[in-house]
Amino acid sequence: MGKVSIGLRGWRFDETAVFDTDGDLKPLEAMDHDTRHRVVRLRQLVGSPCHACWLIHGDDLDACHEAASVYGEPLHEVVLCEHHEPDFLYWFRERGGASYRGEDELQDAFHEWFADGNRAPEEYGGIEHVDTDPSGVPAAVGGSAADVERQATAVDLDELDFE
Repeated sequence: MGKVSIGLRGWRFDETAVFDTDGDLKPLEAMDHDTRHRVVRLRQLVGSPCHACWLIHGDDLDACHEAASVYGEPLHEVVLCEHHEPDFLYWFRERGGASYRGEDELQDAFHEWFADGNRAPEEYGGIEHVDTDPSGVPAAVGGSAADVERQATAVDLDELDFE
């Protein structure tokens, strides 16, 4: 099986790490810690405002586009709409952002670069994504995002077999 994005583009998961043989999302306790943490975080990020739009419009969230992609580490991620994703990719690839790969500082560094008025050149194409039925993403087992997060934090990691 291959790699897939769930809900938002950017974070990629091994299909076998998140889906069972029937194609349904695995229960959280069946996922490894990092995968579980990202899946729970994604539930909170889907539908959230683009960080770049927020930097432009401030607390006028109605003026912000909805997130389409996520990059970085959970709780320190950059969430972007389709319009601003090329800005992030340009910063990451061409302006030193890759030096923050895997680091908590990635979010702050991109925010500073963007808030200083920096943008990708108009001709910068970014990345082409292949969406295969994004509306067909299976619902997470466990109900609301709050319920899923409670379940994830209630899992006794000592009782899980990660091998």
